[in-house]
Amino acid sequence: MRQRRTQHGLWTTGFRCPSDANTVEMVLKVRGKRVLLLLRVPRWGRFLVLGALAGVAGGVAAAAFEWGLIHGSQFLAGRFTHLGSAGILNFRWGVLLLPALGGLVSGIVVRLLCPEALGHGTDVLVRAFHHGLGRLHVKAPLVKAAAAVWVIACGGSAGPEGPIAALGAAIGSSLGRIFGVTPREQRILLIAGCGAGIGAIFQCPLGGALFAASVLYREPEFEADAIVPAVVSSVLGYSAFMFFCGFGEHMLRGATELAFTSPVELIPYTLLGLLCGGVSIFFSQCMSTVEKWWLPWSRLPRWLAPAIGGLATGGLACLLPQVMDGQYRFVQNAMTLPAAAPHFFGDVSTINWWWWAAIFAAVALAKCVATGLTVGSGASGGVLGPCVFIGGTVGACLGALCEAAYPGTFPEGLREALIPVGMGGVLAASMRTPLAAIVMVMEMTGSYGLIVPLMLVCVSAYVVGRPWGLNHEQVRSSAESPAHAGDAVVHILESWRVGQLLERDWTPVVGPETPLAELLRQTQYGTRPVFAVARGKELFGLISTAEILRNTEEPQLGDVVIAMDMMTEGVSTVYPDDSVYEALNQFSRSNQDVLPVVSRDSDRRWLGMLTRERVFKKVRRHVGEMERSVLREHHGLAAIEREGQFHELLTGLVPAREHELQRLLVPIQAIGKSLREGSFRNEYGVQVVAIEQPDGALQCPPDVDTPLRTDQRLIALVQIHEDVSSIASEGMSSAAHD
Repeated sequence: MRQRRTQHGLWTTGFRCPSDANTVEMVLKVRGKRVLLLLRVPRWGRFLVLGALAGVAGGVAAAAFEWGLIHGSQFLAGRFTHLGSAGILNFRWGVLLLPALGGLVSGIVVRLLCPEALGHGTDVLVRAFHHGLGRLHVKAPLVKAAAAVWVIACGGSAGPEGPIAALGAAIGSSLGRIFGVTPREQRILLIAGCGAGIGAIFQCPLGGALFAASVLYREPEFEADAIVPAVVSSVLGYSAFMFFCGFGEHMLRGATELAFTSPVELIPYTLLGLLCGGVSIFFSQCMSTVEKWWLPWSRLPRWLAPAIGGLATGGLACLLPQVMDGQYRFVQNAMTLPAAAPHFFGDVSTINWWWWAAIFAAVALAKCVATGLTVGSGASGGVLGPCVFIGGTVGACLGALCEAAYPGTFPEGLREALIPVGMGGVLAASMRTPLAAIVMVMEMTGSYGLIVPLMLVCVSAYVVGRPWGLNHEQVRSSAESPAHAGDAVVHILESWRVGQLLERDWTPVVGPETPLAELLRQTQYGTRPVFAVARGKELFGLISTAEILRNTEEPQLGDVVIAMDMMTEGVSTVYPDDSVYEALNQFSRSNQDVLPVVSRDSDRRWLGMLTRERVFKKVRRHVGEMERSVLREHHGLAAIEREGQFHELLTGLVPAREHELQRLLVPIQAIGKSLREGSFRNEYGVQVVAIEQPDGALQCPPDVDTPLRTDQRLIALVQIHEDVSSIASEGMSSAAHD
């Protein structure tokens, strides 16, 4: 809330945007009168706004990355070799040492600026989604993206797409932190940012959104809640990228003319799917060998390993310079190279397709090894680009083999069509994203007429290579993801409205002038009342047992202190049509045991109270019903249920009848003392079983030697017949902190 003095008097404005409501509200006070302005927006409206911001930022970052990559490659690797040619055996000192220099600089920069950064781009964001609450800071992806430009410009075998995907995801996650969204919403923004980065750098807006929503899982599954924000973010990211880089041509010139024209073509396409799956397995083994075997065996420092990997890549590039290509020039030329250079080998007058098949096969396998040496050793860069490159050369190899073995048998243009289809095959198998790979390749190359063979090759390659994918952080399905552990309960809580659990007849109600003595008389034994200070439907504040007990230390104040003096003003409130899930978030943020429920109109009439206990009982009852339904459907789970009941009785988790579990304030006399020093059982007659920290975390069993603080609560077994007055006299309270 903020206040400002104007010529018309004092006015106050407030703003609130509930996480799960359809209303953004603004409260305006003019001369003490409240005016409520309501703006109705869709439930996912802010996802679109934040996703749009992430998209624009991701597109600009991709454009800057592309600019640095183009100019850096021309200035460094491009000075020593022509990366798009079919030439081989080109030994030059620059070709040998430049990748090592790129790896060395990358290792030192990452070691100094973000030593905690591990993994390539997609692995980083997948780990953040499943295990990091969607939190991904910008620093590490930004440093690794800048280092990746240097690595690729120096001829390292890595791709630019992975670092941009991680950077876009980090931008989306950071926007979520700035605007204070929930972990669930932050994960959605993480995916939206990734979609923007992929959609921009690959120039495939729809494919980027689908890739970001599906790369999280090994099975063909999408993060459904994130698809709409990811599409918006990817479209704007692509548009921002094109604004700076221009609306250029597709990756493969002439691919728009290609089409599936004959069922006979299904034979080589089926072979291509199997071949792409096999090559993706080899690619994965190259990465795994360097990461899990060579690095631990060599015991090299993390900052030095990329330089050694780069040196090995440089040695391989002296044989096949094409492995230094990070911008798909060789793949782009693969459609026309055989016809342009028919006499490249020997003195024959026709194209030697066997030789071209050998060249394409050698480049594909060498690229797998070089990428493993570069990215696997820890140099900055991604594996998405190499997947596309390798798939294109695999398709070119099979096309050359078909022409060599069966000249004139297959339709004209099949050899060229196998190149974009092969791109999708290796991408689908290595990233485990078959549906996204189909769309991405069609958008990147413009080969919309090849959708049938793309479907066949991507799915078959995925089936073959799925167990050996490159993303080790992927989980099998959403059922195994910690991010979806509570989906069943969360969906139920989102469907319940506060009005369904509202306690309209809230009995502990007092007027603003009620004295302390009257409050004590109304406090019943064994209860923890929260008094509402109200007059009619106008609520002024709340008084918890903690406030009452603080004022009982001086008995003479009983008739002097009134409710208005003790109450807490400005308490958090909820509306009847808010979801219970949002109400629980409000409980967590405000640390209150009850939430007043008020109407949405300008009067904000007090309607009743929502209590933690009411929500807990409702959830417990519903979970019990679900459990009984599961046991009826799946009889084998009954054994687990019986075992759980046995352990519950054995460990004594169920309190005895004469006790109840309560949340207590730390007594004044015990502050600074440990549980052992406080002797709670003898001094207060309670058994402390856990300590609740300020953030809500429970320490169970409690640490008996750590001094207690005022911001902690004690979870204890208390005798039911003990009343509030006796607890107050001993300095204990079962009320919650406000």
